[in-house]
Amino acid sequence: MSTGPQLIRAADPRERNWLPLIIATGVVLVIAVVAVLAVEHGRSKPTVTPINAAADPYAANLPITHLVLSESANLAGGKVTYVDGHIANKGAETVTAVTVQVLFRDAAHEVAQNETMPLKLIRTREPAVDLQPVSGAPLKPGDERDFRLIFDPVTPDWDGAYPQIRILHVEGK
Repeated sequence: MSTGPQLIRAADPRERNWLPLIIATGVVLVIAVVAVLAVEHGRSKPTVTPINAAADPYAANLPITHLVLSESANLAGGKVTYVDGHIANKGAETVTAVTVQVLFRDAAHEVAQNETMPLKLIRTREPAVDLQPVSGAPLKPGDERDFRLIFDPVTPDWDGAYPQIRILHVEGK
């Protein structure tokens, strides 16, 4: 004979063990911090140099010509501005590094953006533009190369004219 449906007794409520969740959260946070620090450390932050800073004496031997401006959209929806140009070594030294100051001006011809950065030479153009530091392919006397400077972003106050490029520092051997 049946006594009716058997009721299953509910298990005693157990206290939840939070330790694995806390450890996993801590590991994820540590990985995220390490990743952010690695990305930030790899970026070269532009340096602001006074606009009246002295140019390197060897700069007269490194004429910059054939400037071309271009823009493209980045993944964040902003614009990246490229300044391509040509540099020649008319002096007697082999150049291993060049630091330039780039001045973007506004409609009143005042400096709207001032950035100092190392000059990067164009290694290849196909299938994409690949850059290298001057130390990777030093400029011997008589050598000429194309270069590219990348700006992300350029101030909205910029008048759109070619920026002024000044050679502040040259290293050579």
